[in-house]
Amino acid sequence: MPLTVLSGPSGVGKGTVVEAVRRRHPDVWVSVSVTTRPARPREVPGAAYHFLDDAQFSAMIERRELLEWAEFAGYRYGTPYDPVREVLAAGRPALLEIDLQGARQVRAALPQAQLVFLTSPSWAELRRRLTGRGTEPAAVIAARLDRARVELAARSEFDVEVCNDDAGRAAEELVELVRNPRQRLG
Repeated sequence: MPLTVLSGPSGVGKGTVVEAVRRRHPDVWVSVSVTTRPARPREVPGAAYHFLDDAQFSAMIERRELLEWAEFAGYRYGTPYDPVREVLAAGRPALLEIDLQGARQVRAALPQAQLVFLTSPSWAELRRRLTGRGTEPAAVIAARLDRARVELAARSEFDVEVCNDDAGRAAEELVELVRNPRQRLG
C-alpha cells in the first residue's frame, strides 16, 4: 500500500480533517511531524507534532533522518523517515500531512506516493479560516495568504483533489483514498 500525502494551503483545514481521520479510523497511521515552532494552545507534544529546538532539528537533517522538511515563517517542519518506513513495510495504510514543498520532496523520494490536495470551498472561506484562528500575528497571516496563492497554483501536481466543505465528509473521502489509492492521471 503506497504512502498517501495530504497537502494544501495553510488554513484549508488539513489538521481538522486529519484529526477526524484519527478519531474515526485509528487503523490509518498518521505521521507525527517534528517542528521548531512553539506549541499552539491545546496542542499536545507528540500528538500533532514533536516540538524540537533548532539544534535538534539540524541534527536530524545532518543524519538524514527526515523524509522531507521545509521552513516557513521562521520555523522548520519535517517528517521523520524511520516511522514511515516501518509502517509501509508492515503494509499499513499511512498518511502524511505536509506542505507543498514537502509533498514535492516526498514525490521525488517515493514516486509511488499518492498526493492528495485539500481545497476549501472558496478563496473567501480560506481567508476567513486563516484570520479566524486568532493564533498568529497579521504579518504571518499575510505570508500564509501569499503562500496559499502559490500552493493553489500547484494543484495540478497532485493526483487527487478533495474539497474540505465538511471535515467529516472530507475525512471519509481521504480514508477511502488511503485504502484505495488512485493512479496519477497525467
